[in-house]
Amino acid sequence: MSDTSRRTVFKAMGATLGAGAFARAIAPIVEWTEDLSLDQLLQRHYKELGRDELQVVLRELERKTAEDYGTSVSIADPRPTPGVSFGYALNLTMCIGCRRCAEACHIENNHDRATDNSYIRVLEIDKGTVNLSRATADYDGPVPKADKYYMPVQCHQCDRPPCVNVCPVEATWKEADGIVVVDYDWCIGCRYCEAACPYHARRFNWTKPQIPAEEINPDQAYLSNRIRPQGVMEKCTFCLHRTRRGELPACLEACPTGSRVFGDLNDPASEIRWVLENKRVFVLKEDLGTLPRFFYFFDE
Repeated sequence: MSDTSRRTVFKAMGATLGAGAFARAIAPIVEWTEDLSLDQLLQRHYKELGRDELQVVLRELERKTAEDYGTSVSIADPRPTPGVSFGYALNLTMCIGCRRCAEACHIENNHDRATDNSYIRVLEIDKGTVNLSRATADYDGPVPKADKYYMPVQCHQCDRPPCVNVCPVEATWKEADGIVVVDYDWCIGCRYCEAACPYHARRFNWTKPQIPAEEINPDQAYLSNRIRPQGVMEKCTFCLHRTRRGELPACLEACPTGSRVFGDLNDPASEIRWVLENKRVFVLKEDLGTLPRFFYFFDE
């Protein structure tokens, strides 16, 4: 559904029903996304916002965050760098299952504190197998266990992303640097993308995120880690608010073993290219043809 058709539906409803009836008609939507204003509901798609229009949107989001959460934030819109194509690799030999990556993701991306949400799940798997059906993300006790290895899973930023293909309103798409993003003000919360993702990488915001003011990461981006409204899908963006500025993802910086490798696939001198060219790498569910940009490897 295009920008015009979505907004036209709501505008036609308003013209036909009148202000009072229109308010009642959209009440279920407003109730489900109670922290989404009518202006946001009728806002144009991110791709169709002019530079000045986008700046108005960003400043309004900053104002609303300060009003709702009692702290000042800065919301930017970093764009892809021409010629850069991001990729991620993970050394399963070195991962110890400590989940510090998931904790860093939780904090960096302003997740709801009550649910302890994260875009990263760390799976505990029996050594000698790649049997994901017997893997668990709910393990406890000291790690690493002698008979286990650990596989963090997050958005694989697929080059053929099934999540994008099923979105009925084009609220999610793949950017030039390989990152799959979501326009959180455009998402209608249908959860089709969640069902389509074979990596369980999408999250649904069931409630308005609760985050103490002092714990909010103020360095935010519109398509990345700004506080998402209730009733929308969200996902990992390779910390684009960091990586598009030449920094590393928060999960990588938090890893105590150095098992994570991130970089530009188009740069022949990058560490990620060295891994791909010198290690035996594999991707999850290769048979599905999603062409992930997230790779795994073992030390030999």
